[in-house]
Amino acid sequence: MLYKKLAELYESLGGTTKRLEKIDILSKFLEHLSDEDREIIYLLEGNIYPEYDERKIGISNQLAIKAISKATGINSKKVIQEWKKIGDLGEVAKKLTSEKKQRTLASHILTTKKVLENLRKLPELEGKGTVDKKIALITELLTSAEPTEALYLVRTLIGDLRIGTQESTIRESLAKAFFENIDEAPEKIQDAIDKSNDTVEVFDYCKKRKIKELEKISMQIGKPIKAMLAQKVSTIEEGFKALGKPCAIEYKYDGFRMIIHKKNSEVKLFTRSLENVTLQFPEVVEYIKQFVKGDSFILDSEAVGYDKKTKKYTSFQNISQRIKRKYNIEKLQEELPVEVNVFDILFYNGKSLLEKPFEERAKLVRKIISLHPYKIISSKQIITSDENKAKEFYKEALRNNQEGVMMKNLKAPYKPGRRVGNMLKMKPEEKDLDLVITGAEYGKGKRSGWFSSFIISCKGDKSGEYLEIGKVGTGIVEKEENKEDNEKVSFGELTEKIKPLIKKEEKEGVCIKPRIIVSVTYQEIQKSPNYNSGWALRFPRITKLRPDKLLSEIADLKEIEKDFNNQKRNWRYG
Repeated sequence: MLYKKLAELYESLGGTTKRLEKIDILSKFLEHLSDEDREIIYLLEGNIYPEYDERKIGISNQLAIKAISKATGINSKKVIQEWKKIGDLGEVAKKLTSEKKQRTLASHILTTKKVLENLRKLPELEGKGTVDKKIALITELLTSAEPTEALYLVRTLIGDLRIGTQESTIRESLAKAFFENIDEAPEKIQDAIDKSNDTVEVFDYCKKRKIKELEKISMQIGKPIKAMLAQKVSTIEEGFKALGKPCAIEYKYDGFRMIIHKKNSEVKLFTRSLENVTLQFPEVVEYIKQFVKGDSFILDSEAVGYDKKTKKYTSFQNISQRIKRKYNIEKLQEELPVEVNVFDILFYNGKSLLEKPFEERAKLVRKIISLHPYKIISSKQIITSDENKAKEFYKEALRNNQEGVMMKNLKAPYKPGRRVGNMLKMKPEEKDLDLVITGAEYGKGKRSGWFSSFIISCKGDKSGEYLEIGKVGTGIVEKEENKEDNEKVSFGELTEKIKPLIKKEEKEGVCIKPRIIVSVTYQEIQKSPNYNSGWALRFPRITKLRPDKLLSEIADLKEIEKDFNNQKRNWRYG
């Protein structure tokens, strides 16, 4: 397929904010998409491979600027000037491409095959001369691109496509294209996506136009699967009312989610954001091989840090640095040990357990794991109908430095990637939200050289929309050495994380790609015309970075409104 045709589709999708119109446009495109061009679906998601694949494009704004300069023959300083003026590197590429006096002899008509081919070479490049090789691959595409093609090429490169198509849009579009009159189609397609994390594989099955075919898509050992997520409750009574009695109550650990795959002698470890961290946690691999019975399985667990001397559990922030580190593993393993707390099992010895009730899955976990405290254990659990026992268990969890408790429906299946009502989390009354940083302002005085104030946003109602809900500059330390027990993030650390994500420079600060997720505490939520969400957090404070979380997991407008209504009720009735 000509890339021009895909660019025209991008234009159509980006040209409407109406979800149903997007679905209509995309469904017609997918209905006639050939087998040869099926991997275009990855490009529609802003990717070059399935979501679970670790190979990403990974091009910075600065490298994109160099490629635009080389392809158009315009000085990099002029490209940067245009970027500051326009605020969108894609639009800069479009403008400068249209101003080229004549096309070069090396130009040719772009195809989607050629675009994917060049983009897929980018993450493979390593070693000396890598930057020049990457620029050459990008320049080859931009030299051949028409202005609108250049716009979307650059946006794809820097991960800022801006067409408003996410997984849910593709799901509904597939349903409309191939199963228009089947009500259960969106749910069946979502199940297939959740199991495979590969929209192209799901597309292949949808093309058969037999809804039952989708049930053939199953989990695969070694391919990451999204974790099931919990909803919030404020009290034990509220939890029992939602789940019924009896229910399982377990510790809510202050660690990070670890999905463990084993097939024969091979073990792979993934975070909830589908990142492979097997190399970072070699001791966990050994625990699985030694202390868990079974030829093949997928376990859901939480890795929790602890102090080797006191044996006290530590916070997530203490061990979070191990997730990204790929060097000095043995030293980190010694300094920041983890205990694996297994609480669920999704697959065992060749069979999916997703549809089995939680009580069966929980029993199997306890049957196959040999308990070795401070290495691997099954989650601390009680099954009860007694509210007083549940409350005492909750207090015990807090005394043991955990976040709170999870309450689980004993009959519930496992729903990958879903925030379900049959699994609830309860933490102390301190109000907190997971939000994303979308902007930052420059520091002054002793904080000059850093960004010192950060705009935080929640998810909007529209696909890919992030709405501002406040500005925060507290909870952050000024110097790295002032950090106590790795609990805090420093201004310098945040500044370095933000620089590669800058989309637009403004007089007092920058707009950035929504990538950095933070946990934020606050005193209360207020209605506010100052932010485009319509809400504002009073006295917000950043407590920690959450590199283990996905953008899909941050708070949305419904959660903000629910928390607002709950706080008003609590204020009135104490």
